Amino acid sequence: MAGDITEAGASYSQGVGLIFVFNLIVGTGALTMPYAFSQSGWLLSLIFVIALAFMSYMTVTFVIETMAAANAVLRHRAAEKIRQKSSTDNTFSDRQSNEVTPLLDSIDTLSGTLNSPVSVNTRAADVYQTDYYDIAARVELGQMASLFFNKVGVNLFYICLAIYLYGDLAIYAAAVPKSLRDAVCTYQGVNDSFCNPNRTVQDSDLCWEGVESVDRMNAYRIFVAVFSLLLGPFFFFNVQKTKYLQYFTTVMRWFAFITMITLAVIRLASGKGQGRPVVANFAGIPSLFGICIYSFMCHHSLPSLVTPIKNKSRLSTLFGGDYLLILGFYALLSFTGIFAFDKLKDLYTLNFEPNRCEAIIDPITTVVPIQYILTLFPVFTLSTNFPIIGVTLRNNLRTLFYREDHPYPLAVDRFVFPLLALLPPVVIALATADLDELVAITGSYAGAGVQYFIPLFLVYCARKDTSARFSDGVKNKHASPFRHTAWLVIVFLWATAAVVLVTVNHIITKS
Repeated sequence: MAGDITEAGASYSQGVGLIFVFNLIVGTGALTMPYAFSQSGWLLSLIFVIALAFMSYMTVTFVIETMAAANAVLRHRAAEKIRQKSSTDNTFSDRQSNEVTPLLDSIDTLSGTLNSPVSVNTRAADVYQTDYYDIAARVELGQMASLFFNKVGVNLFYICLAIYLYGDLAIYAAAVPKSLRDAVCTYQGVNDSFCNPNRTVQDSDLCWEGVESVDRMNAYRIFVAVFSLLLGPFFFFNVQKTKYLQYFTTVMRWFAFITMITLAVIRLASGKGQGRPVVANFAGIPSLFGICIYSFMCHHSLPSLVTPIKNKSRLSTLFGGDYLLILGFYALLSFTGIFAFDKLKDLYTLNFEPNRCEAIIDPITTVVPIQYILTLFPVFTLSTNFPIIGVTLRNNLRTLFYREDHPYPLAVDRFVFPLLALLPPVVIALATADLDELVAITGSYAGAGVQYFIPLFLVYCARKDTSARFSDGVKNKHASPFRHTAWLVIVFLWATAAVVLVTVNHIITKS
């Protein structure tokens, strides 16, 4: 979920941008959404998810507004440097031209006119006619934080982002081995007791008949170790997802989700639906909150998503339509799931796993290849993102602990930071396979910071900076529709109350 999703220099239409946003948001969180609905009740979950989708969309518009403000500030700074270096008659000497050219090159990058053949004087004049708020340069969240926050704020930003990425990696490191474990463990128990529909499969159950030393939890940990050994080395290098890998994961994602929805609808249409979900259960709201934040997250990757869009005139409308589409998709996936299945697993794909008890339990499909494809869906898709998120976390850790006066030795840079990024999520995955808990905690705390608090403070500081820097006539054409200060207060109160609620509930539950 984190990291670049577009190639350098790429550009695309609004329609393609809508698809990229959809693909980025709809991931692991969607696979835990049906279980969250079953725990919180169908009506209460629907109302809560709608509210969370709206709040997430609002903070997306805050990030877009801040991106435009960051572009404006960078242009203004470059223009001021040019103004200081220019002579009184607006001509440059040879020495001044050599000094100003690099500044103009940076502005050309912002305005999309790099390597323009015109003279230095003409290019300098063009700076003052540029739309300051045009989003032409990709300014990442970390750069925005450096522009608008003080040193303490910048450090808090990187800490929050690092914690979120750690949680993201832990979820991936648990979801893939768990899917592999459930696909390959074949033990059915004695006298078909394992197939009793009222029995819950335990981690202490054997994985394979005759192999007494390997229970399901041990098998899971073996897969965690194998997964880490295979993909961990990528943390030590620079990797990028190619467009062909994007195509593969997109096809797999759509095939898996459409197949799961179709199978659930067929079961419901044939009158075999087993689910009897409650209308409301407030005890499940804290978990639903974390899962929904995780399921609507795209804020950390918005610069990579928005900057390449050719026509940025209706970004708020574009994202509004995308969020409505995603909300409808989540509702369809969750409602068909909670009414089709009696008991839902924390990772929705595991409800379609190979059924070895067909004589006792009616499977939703008897097509074995589909059973395996759906069960292993997280393996195919999440594994491709794991190294990218790891490299993103590694780079953020470097930035957080960067010392300009005393750079780290090469060994620390090449080995210590990659290990710091890899080992904690692997240890967490070895300790627990509870995806519902991992997603809930990651979303409720670090996710709330990335999705609510960081956009809130970024847009607040950006508005203060630009109002002092520019005259009233220079307007931000990408300003959020939620311009009034009251919306900032609402986001702050909502996020704070939600985090407090989750914390109190967690304390009560564990006590």
